[in-house]
Order: sequence, then C-alpha cells, then structure tokens
Amino acid sequence: MDYNLILKDIKPTIDETNQIGEVSSEIIDFLQNLCDDDNLNAKVNLVGSVAKNTALKGKSDIDIFIAFPLETDKYYLKKMGLDLAHKCCENFNSTPEHHFASHPYVTAHINGYEVDIVPCYAIDNGSQIKSAVDRTILHTRYVKANLGKNQENEVLLLKRFMAMTGVYGSEFKTGGFAGYLCELLIINYGTFENTLKKAIHWQYGHSIDLESYDTSKNFNDPLIVIDPTDRNRNVGAALRLDKLAEFIQSARNYLFSDNKKDYFYPLNRNLNKNDIINELELRNSDVIAIKFNIPDIPLDTLHPQLRKTTEALARKLNEDEFNVFKADYWSDEVSDCVILLEMASSNLNDIKINIGPKVFFNKACENFAEKYGRENCYIQNDFLVHTQKRDFNNALSLVEYIFTREHIGLIKVGKNLKNNIINTFEFISIDEINNDEFLEFLDDFINPGQHIVR
Repeated sequence: MDYNLILKDIKPTIDETNQIGEVSSEIIDFLQNLCDDDNLNAKVNLVGSVAKNTALKGKSDIDIFIAFPLETDKYYLKKMGLDLAHKCCENFNSTPEHHFASHPYVTAHINGYEVDIVPCYAIDNGSQIKSAVDRTILHTRYVKANLGKNQENEVLLLKRFMAMTGVYGSEFKTGGFAGYLCELLIINYGTFENTLKKAIHWQYGHSIDLESYDTSKNFNDPLIVIDPTDRNRNVGAALRLDKLAEFIQSARNYLFSDNKKDYFYPLNRNLNKNDIINELELRNSDVIAIKFNIPDIPLDTLHPQLRKTTEALARKLNEDEFNVFKADYWSDEVSDCVILLEMASSNLNDIKINIGPKVFFNKACENFAEKYGRENCYIQNDFLVHTQKRDFNNALSLVEYIFTREHIGLIKVGKNLKNNIINTFEFISIDEINNDEFLEFLDDFINPGQHIVR
C-alpha cells in the first residue's frame, strides 16, 4: 500500500515543525539562561515525541525536562523546578497548572502549544534512577540513536493506526500503547506493516528484548518489552490485556482488508441520541444508569478507581444471580460519572436455592441440616440444598443497599470515590445527558467492535 497520502494527513507540515522548533528553542534558552544566571548546575532538555520527530500532526506537545545532578536534594529539586517553571510562565504570559507524577511539575500553554516543564535527575543508566521521570531523557537519546530517519514515518503510521483503533495512549483511562512503546516496536520490527504481521502471532507474555538483557522472565504481563535503558523495567507494563487483544485483532483485520486507508481516519459517526437510545432499547435489555459526582483528583488516579468500582459492582450483582450483560463507565472528568449496566436480567423470583455439601459428607450435612432446619432440606443431584427467600429480587434495590455508608464495604470501591457515591448517587435515564462525548461512549457501548474493523 502507498502510505504517502496518509502521511500527508498525519505528518506535521514543515511550517508546523519549524514553528514548534522555534517555540521549543525560545523556552529552552530562557530556562537554561535562568539556570546559568543563578549558577544552577542543571541542563534543560527537549524530550518526547517532538524531540524524536515522531509527533503526529496537531499533537506536538512540548516536553521540557530540567536535569539536576544526582546529588541534588529532592526537596531542592522540587522547589527549584517549580520556581523555574513559574518564571518561565510569567515570561511567556502563561498561567502555570500544577500536576504530579513522582514529584510536582508544571503545564503551561505558550504560543498555542501545551508545554510540560518537569524537573528530574540527570542519570546515565536505569540503575541510577531516583524518580520515575528520570528515564525520559534516556528514552529520547535511545530512540534518536536507534530509530532510522526513514523509520520516523513508520512510527507515525503505527501511532495513527493505534489511535484510530482505540489502543493508543498509556494513560489509565485508555490502558493502551505508549508512544515510546510504539517507537521500540518499529526499532525492533523495522516497519509499520511488519509490526502488524508479527503482532498477529503474539502470545500472552510475548517478549522483546532489544539489548538482550535476559530479564523477561522477571515479568508476567500481556506484552513484555524490556526498556533498553533499564533492564528491570517493562515498557509494556501499563498495557491492558484487552487493549493488546484489540490491537492484535485490528492488525489481522487490517492485513486482510480491502479498505486499509479507512483504518487511519476516524469513524464516520453522525450520532443521534434518539437513534442510539432506540438501538439500545431494541436489545430488550434492562439498562441501569448510575450518576454521581467525582472528586477533584488527578485523572490517572480517577480512572483506575472508576474502573475498579464499576467492575466490583458488576461482580456483586452477578454473585447475587442478577445477570450483567455489560458494564462500563463514562466521566466528563470535571464533575460527573455515569456507571452503565446493561442487564440480561435485573429482576429475579423471590426464592433461591442455597447449595450445601454433597450428601456423602455426613458431618457437613448434619451441620447444614441443623442450621437451616431438617424439614427444609432436600436433595439436588447429590447435594443437600434448601430453598430460602432472597434478600433482593431487584437489581436497583441491591445497588441502593450497597451504596450506603453501612454497606459500601460489600464491594471494592475506589477510596476517593466512596463519599461521593454515598452522598450523590442517583439513578438516571440515559436521555438526560446532553453531551457529545457521552453519545460516543454509548455508541461504543452498543457497537464495541467498530473501531477494530472497517
């Protein structure tokens, strides 16, 4: 396939490349001059996809790391990092936004670009690491030294393919492939197409070890890619199993598709709320939508807790013999979350069978009969059982019972969500939410395979 037309759409233009280069240089020069004027032994570095020339068009965020010597006190590093970032924001008329990784850093918007200014330690290899962000400079150096100039386009194709099939991005919300992981895949396999051809044969735990460190056996993850700059780190650790599986199947579908170009562009979705709701109603499922307020916490903390809570609630409903066909959550990441449960059955009869021991275990059967009343016990196959009234015959009633301060411990809820759920949860109709992103979520909820096949 000729990828030149696709690259024309996804590769930064010369003007965009030059502009971001100028903005990056201005910021770096300003920060380095501050360091030099204050006699700070620190080196300002451009890192990330912009530095590696692997940024997609319109995705050219600027990552600037200020590297301090290893002997620098951690408190001093944090303080000086924030101080330098604030002075930079003041100089470029930007408002600093504080974020936290292994330590605080600042995000600014300068001349139309999002800029992260991050303090770190200057390390030469992974064994010297003192904070998680320290590797980033090493990652940039490694990719620039090992990714061929002609392979930069291959990385862009892989990133774009993954983005359009829903598996790109290592943040917790997505759980997909990091940009650095994509770059290592191209370094290892050479081209975009060859990466897909190899990926369709991956098994769980497939390993890639570019520097032959022989440490893959220390990991038990769906995909193991040993960090060339740190033998004790798996670059694929954040990749969820479902996202790995989606990528593998997307690769199969692409390789056998007659519409390969479509895989590099967004789905053509003209979404209408009534159409989506009608499509859901035609499935003849009971839909439970639970809305609650979210706390003001970092998104990489919020999303794992929302996922954990959703999965735990669905598990509890299934344990009580309600049948959850599908469960997922959506959040506007500002104020609200909606847990959506599609139920194959949300109403049950009033009685259930309590299964006891096999009839061949005398003592256990005696204890069971004594506990529940001998006259109430009977045989089902070779088990002693008895019939008892259900505590809940309606899923809504069980959810209401669980989401109280007294009973929230029945499921594993994200620790920062507990109070918000107890105090603000309500059952809603899905047509109450007027949000385009929620419509896309509903469309994906109903049609989960549409991203991986065209």
